[in-house]
Amino acid sequence: MPQQRAATQVRGTERSAARRAELIAIGRKLFADTSYDALSMDDIARHAHVAKGLIYYYFRSKRGYYLAIIQDSVADLVTCAADGLRLPAVDRVHRTIDGYLRYAEHHQAAYRTIVSGGVGFDTEVHAIRDGVREAIIAAIAEGAYGRGDISPLARMGLLSWVCSVEGATLDWIDRPRLSRDTMRELLVKTLGGALRAIEELDPAHPAPAPARRDG
Repeated sequence: MPQQRAATQVRGTERSAARRAELIAIGRKLFADTSYDALSMDDIARHAHVAKGLIYYYFRSKRGYYLAIIQDSVADLVTCAADGLRLPAVDRVHRTIDGYLRYAEHHQAAYRTIVSGGVGFDTEVHAIRDGVREAIIAAIAEGAYGRGDISPLARMGLLSWVCSVEGATLDWIDRPRLSRDTMRELLVKTLGGALRAIEELDPAHPAPAPARRDG
C-alpha cells in the first residue's frame, strides 16, 4: 500500500507539472500576440479552454502567470546560449553567440520581453533579465578565460558588450537585413575588441589568441 500511494503521488505530480507546462506554453503564445494589459484572466482561461480557477491554482494571479512565462522563456534562452560547454573554448564562444541569436530570431516576442524588462519598470522582471546577462557573461568568460571568476573590470567589459548585443539584436530581429551567420561574426569581432580592451586595462585577463590582431 505505501508503494501504491507513492506511485500515485508521483503520477499526480507528473500530471500537475505537465499541466503547468501546458498552461505556460499557451501563455507564451498569447503574450506573443497580445499585450499584458489587453489580456484578462477570463481571456486567458478562454484561450486555454480551462476554468479560470485552474490558472489561479497554479500561478496565484495574472502577474504570477506572466512571471512564470518569462522565467520559462529565460530558461530556454540560457539553455540555447550555454549549449556546447564541452566544445573547445573558441568554438564555445561562437556557439554561445549563435545560440543567443537563434533564440532571439525564433522567439522574438519572448526575447523582446526579456530584454526590455517586461511591463513598465518591473523590478522582478528586471532581476530576471539581469540573471540572463550574468549567465551570458559567465558563458563568455568560460570560453575566453577558461574560468568564471573574473575581475570587476573584466566583468564590466563583458557586461558592456552584452548590453550592446541586446540593442543590436533587437534591431536585427526588427529589421533582419543581415543573415544570422553574418550577425554572429560581427558580434564575435566586437567581442574580440572588448577582450583586447579588457587585457589592456587588466593584464591579468589576457585576450585569447583568436581575439588578438596578430592571432
